[in-house]
Order: sequence, then structure tokens, then C-alpha cells
Amino acid sequence: MNLKIPKKDPSELMLYLWKIIDLPKISEKDLLYLISFEFFLVSPEQGLKLIQNSLKNNILIKNSDNTISLNKDLQHKLSNWQKKRKNKIIENEKINAEREATLRQFKKESKSDFNVILKAFLDKGTINRAVSVSEDAFHIQTVDIDKGIIKAKVAGSKKESYIIQIDMNNKTLKHDCHDFVNRRSKNKKFCKHLTRFFLILKDKNEALAIKILNTIAGSIPDWDFTE
Repeated sequence: MNLKIPKKDPSELMLYLWKIIDLPKISEKDLLYLISFEFFLVSPEQGLKLIQNSLKNNILIKNSDNTISLNKDLQHKLSNWQKKRKNKIIENEKINAEREATLRQFKKESKSDFNVILKAFLDKGTINRAVSVSEDAFHIQTVDIDKGIIKAKVAGSKKESYIIQIDMNNKTLKHDCHDFVNRRSKNKKFCKHLTRFFLILKDKNEALAIKILNTIAGSIPDWDFTE
């Protein structure tokens, strides 16, 4: 939910309040209490005026039992928001479950060839940050072992996608996220994006992932980690 309270628009304000209240209807007294003493939006006098004006302008409607509800248009908007919110929660739960499973599997296979070599490129805590990056954020463009070229893009916090480019013949690894450029590359370590990339590659072709990591590790002094 957008935490900015839309105080200037009574319709949007009431819709905002109902997202928090999460009830089909409420008494005028309880709504006034919430507005003035729970949410501290306005004084009781101003809150009462807000409710009365909202009723007068049909933003709120009075029910036969003297409770008040949103008008039909706002109820529809609220219903759509709730559906989207529910779907987002379900999606996030699924993503979190997948991340936890990846982390458990990584810990379970701590002595596997892949994990041992990958850990050589990680600082403490990097794996935990890596599994927080969705696999959907990655677009693997090229994996050409004959030419020694691997390219991918990663959706991140900036408008343009981050790039990952590995040139095994010229011994260069390019990536442009802030953490890699300013911290990890200096010590030839992986950021969360590179770590997650190799976890994804491992799931697709473990032998290939190990081969690339071993190639880098085997001549690490000669490799350039750059932007």
C-alpha cells in the first residue's frame, strides 16, 4: 500500500481508510474514533465534518442499520485492490518458499564441488542476499563455451538492466551493479547478482557452472573483474 495519505481528496481518503479498516461497514462513531484517535488524521470536529460531507456527497452511504459503507464505485475499487493484494501476497509467499528451498539446498550440499568452488568467491552473507533475487530477474542471452562467452542481463533497482559478461578467453568478468563495482570487484568476489546467476546456471547445467568457476579460480590473478 502507498503509505502517503491522500488527505486532499475525500474519495481517495475514504478508500485509503477502508483498505486499513478491512470491513464492509462500520458505525459512524467507530469511524470517527479511528480517524481522530487511532490514525490521528484530524481533530474529532474535523473528522465529524469529513464524515458528514462524505455522506452528503455520496462518497459514503448510510445503511439501514445506521452503519456506513463506501459507495458502489469505491467498493468496486476496494474489491479490485484486495484481489491484487491477495495475488501479490500469494506470489510473494511462493517466491519466499523457493528462496528458502534454494538456501536449504545450498547448505545441504555444502561439500559439493559446485558449492566449494562458489564459496571461494563469496563474502559472508552473500548467499543470503543472492537467494533474495528472483530468477525471473535474469535473462541469459549467450552461453557459448566454444567462444568462451557468457552474457546475461539482470533487472535491478535502476531503470536499465545490469549486465553480466564473462569472457573466458580474455579473462574478463564484467558486471555493473553498485556493490560489485565499488566493493566486490576489488577483491575479485561475487555480488548477489553474480552468485544468483551461477546458482541458476547450476540448476540448468551443473557441470558447465563448475567448469566456468574452475576456469576463473584457476587463473584468478590474471582475471579482470570490471564494470
